[in-house]
Amino acid sequence: MNSSQEKENNSWEFINNKKIFNTEKLNTEIGRQQLFFGNHPSSIVIIKNEKIVYEYHSFMTLPQSRFDIWSCTKTFTGLAWLMFLEETRQKTNNNKLQIDLNSYVYKFLPKSFIARDKRKKKITLHHLLSMTSGIPGESHGIYGLGTDYKDGPFEFALGLCKNRNGKSLDKLSSEPGKIWDYSDAGVAILSILFFTIAGQNIHEYLLEKVFKPLGIKNASWDFHGGGKFLGPYTSAHIGLHISARDLSRFGLLLLNQGQWKRKQLVSKKVINKLISKSQNLNPNYGYQTWINTNGQRWINLPKNMYALEGYNSNRCYVLPSQKLIVTRLGAGPSEWNEQNFINNIFNSLL
Repeated sequence: MNSSQEKENNSWEFINNKKIFNTEKLNTEIGRQQLFFGNHPSSIVIIKNEKIVYEYHSFMTLPQSRFDIWSCTKTFTGLAWLMFLEETRQKTNNNKLQIDLNSYVYKFLPKSFIARDKRKKKITLHHLLSMTSGIPGESHGIYGLGTDYKDGPFEFALGLCKNRNGKSLDKLSSEPGKIWDYSDAGVAILSILFFTIAGQNIHEYLLEKVFKPLGIKNASWDFHGGGKFLGPYTSAHIGLHISARDLSRFGLLLLNQGQWKRKQLVSKKVINKLISKSQNLNPNYGYQTWINTNGQRWINLPKNMYALEGYNSNRCYVLPSQKLIVTRLGAGPSEWNEQNFINNIFNSLL
């Protein structure tokens, strides 16, 4: 083992959690979670003051085991875009285009992608990143990008074909900026745009800028499209596979406002943008990150906490005021009282 590996291991060694938690309360809560999630593979990692203070891995699961974190992926997409836009503003990348959050996205795509609804010309990057584009999403019963074999997922996202349930996105549900709707298709368009403008896929950009510096070596991304369809592009709305430890590293990067080992990997400005309210239609949503504006989302918990959230109860909570990160990954019921889970862990702190 070389010296850098030793430092890496030492920075993630266990510390005595008896000095930090009421261990009886903590073990009761973790035991409740194990019972609730049954035999589903799962991992829980708790970081306090940059050290692992608790770690649980279910049967047949190891610290390095990767999980599909579903929509937690969106926060990585949001970060990639905000980083790229900041680099463009500061002219520290090779991008020659004039682009910012207020740029109209369809001017960077072929005109044939606009489909029938001309209101799409008014969609900006801000709209896509804040879920206010008017592209129908979960409130209209549209989840994911699933199509049948004859159509591609990005074609569906752009409104050029129907999904497997016969629904189409060729028309917006409102003018951009008028409603908030959790839209996977809108995030998929962000993937197409990133490749078109930056000249590389989102995962390639993050690998060099974030993953390698953090020491995340075992993560992988899904791709969509290809062949006779648009793509392949990185799956930006879901599709990142990562371990609980490595996702906690990412959470620690956010908690430390973009700093890792005394080096500023991501600017504080970008991190603050990512975890701040992006619009007023849903004040608990930032730029692809869930936040706790005025304590509305997680009652009785710090107002400055935020989280990556995904289907199957995949979560990474960041509580800056406590220097605390709680990551829970794995399969399990989608209906889950996360309020009790995070409240009980928070209340276990001494």
